[in-house]
Amino acid sequence: MVDAVVRSHTPATSKHTPAGGAPTAPHSADEAQAVEASEPRIDLVTVNDLLLGTWAATRREARELIKDPLFWRVDGLPMAEHRERALAAMHVLVENNGSRRAFPEKFGGLNDNGSNIAGFEELVLADPSIQIKSGVQWGLFGSAIYQLGTEAHHDAWLPDVISLALPGAFAMTEIGHGSDVAAIGTTATYDPDTDEFVIHTPFRAATKEYLGNAGLHGRAATVFAQLITGGVNYGVHCFFVPIRDAAGADLPGITTEDDGVKGGLNGIDNGRITFDQVRIPRTNLLNRYGNVAADGSYSSDIPSPGRRFFTMLGALVQGRVSLDGAATTASALALKIAVTYANQRRQFDSGAGTPEVVLLDYAKHQRRLLPRLAQTYAQAFAHDELLRSFDGVFGGRTDTPAERENLETLAAALKPLSTWHALDTIQECREACGGSGFMAENRLVGLHHDLDIYVTFEGDNNVLLQLVGKRLLSDYAKQFKGKDAAALARFAVGQTAGKVFHGAGLRQLGQNVGDLGRTARSVERGLRADQQHELLAGRVQQMVADIAVRLRPASKLSPVEAAAVFNENQSELIEAARAHAELLQWESFTDAIAKVGDEGTLRVLTWLRDLFGLWLIEKHLAWHLIHGRLSAQRGAAVSSYIDRLCARLRPHAQDLVDAWGFAPEHVRAPIASGAEQERQDAARAYYAALATSGQAPVSEKAVKKH
Repeated sequence: MVDAVVRSHTPATSKHTPAGGAPTAPHSADEAQAVEASEPRIDLVTVNDLLLGTWAATRREARELIKDPLFWRVDGLPMAEHRERALAAMHVLVENNGSRRAFPEKFGGLNDNGSNIAGFEELVLADPSIQIKSGVQWGLFGSAIYQLGTEAHHDAWLPDVISLALPGAFAMTEIGHGSDVAAIGTTATYDPDTDEFVIHTPFRAATKEYLGNAGLHGRAATVFAQLITGGVNYGVHCFFVPIRDAAGADLPGITTEDDGVKGGLNGIDNGRITFDQVRIPRTNLLNRYGNVAADGSYSSDIPSPGRRFFTMLGALVQGRVSLDGAATTASALALKIAVTYANQRRQFDSGAGTPEVVLLDYAKHQRRLLPRLAQTYAQAFAHDELLRSFDGVFGGRTDTPAERENLETLAAALKPLSTWHALDTIQECREACGGSGFMAENRLVGLHHDLDIYVTFEGDNNVLLQLVGKRLLSDYAKQFKGKDAAALARFAVGQTAGKVFHGAGLRQLGQNVGDLGRTARSVERGLRADQQHELLAGRVQQMVADIAVRLRPASKLSPVEAAAVFNENQSELIEAARAHAELLQWESFTDAIAKVGDEGTLRVLTWLRDLFGLWLIEKHLAWHLIHGRLSAQRGAAVSSYIDRLCARLRPHAQDLVDAWGFAPEHVRAPIASGAEQERQDAARAYYAALATSGQAPVSEKAVKKH
């Protein structure tokens, strides 16, 4: 009886499932589920193209390059050796034009921003240290010169940046001001007598900290500092500052320190820098958005200090974009390892003397892995949209203030979810592989260590979501701009009516009438694609509206009192932003599968999308129940239907992870190499031979029966 719950006698349809692993899919005996058991297979080529997205060719090119063992992370390697290995790999990237994609044709580049990010993200499969170190060199240090500087700066430094003859650091973060860039303490004071800026660290908290390439390899830094001229502070600007000589010694006035061993990414030489009255030429100001003349006068095409500041920071948004994609790829790799292992590893018999059960045949194991796989798919599709937006803005085709703001908001929304998801997924995969998952050779522990910092660098996740929340409130307020009192009153009445409708149980009553009968009908009548969207979108709208109402009195309060009111609602605002990002991912998934023509592929991916949508609804089920958006019966049915979807998807699990297209050189985990299957086959062959030999010992239970 237990065996029937865990396994049925219908073979999995996927031929990509390892031989002998995951031979069956769990389905009950009722007629509807019997139909589900004869599911078609997905088209792996179609899904691989979908997952690799707009720049699939670049991703494949990068994956081919990193099949070279030179790029591979070596567990247990001493920090000093890991750093030199990462630097050597960077030089190989240069030799293979990996550093040129984003830069202008004038310097041998391709001027292809989307391609640059796509290729960069794939490096996470080889060694996240190489990915981040190359991002520091070309995506931050080099990009700051290119995006914030002018032609003279490009000519002076970009060729050496691209070739790695000039390694550099991106000196924005300070030990006392991480995400609060506007408040950094480093100063750049103009001296008209010498036509120089004086870069200075006025106190310990203004030390530039956690900077890649600052600990050892960097020869210069793009330093963000408060620009002061004529006694006026014009806010944060970026300066090119040499920090070491050709022999690697600190230049006068520069003090660098090595951060030493970290929790991960030890192939990167992170460090800190302080400046003691360091003088640089006036022309080292990267002056695309703000300039200082020889007489000390300041000028800018952007008169608003706030707009100027955000324009400069927006020019460097690619760090967040790339982390979103890299974290998604790392999650996919973890799931490839865990699902493959779960399709081969056997544990416990059914209690009826049958062979041991494959891990992925257990409903709980499916629940642990498949919803996370669904979210990873959603993230991949959302990321491709983000990358297309980035390429449009930075390529100049859609470079408007509005599109830049949209890009910044989208990146700030998606990066937190994907980086948090990576840590959660890698850890769940680690645990799902038991003791084998804890072995360094199987990569899950190392991936978790290396990606841990992704949630706080390039913007702390909670801070980024707060920015998104503020944008949501701003867009919400625009609905009422120019409206008269009568219109606002009608809106207020409508809001109240809506809350009463949901809260008084009227909608619940309607649901209960329609939900009589079995669970499948309960969910399928109310939680298909349009209903999923209604629940996800409605949650965002309601949360933002509720926060806006609570914040409305703040406009009449003192700044201190208004700040207190905002602080009281900060957690809810961040949660609303998270809900908004989840909605964006769901919509991206839905848009992506609309492009699929193959019927079987469309059906399986639709189930996967539904699994993602229902998983989100289940996560926030209390909110939907409290606000009357779901009846208690339909709420209970959500979890039941998730289990049914996992059962439907179980035969396709191996195909869904194989569709990412990872080669053995990318996976490099023995438990996902087929070795486990060989062990299982050998064990089963041993017991089969023993049984037929007549030499098998009799069990104690059998003896006692006689």
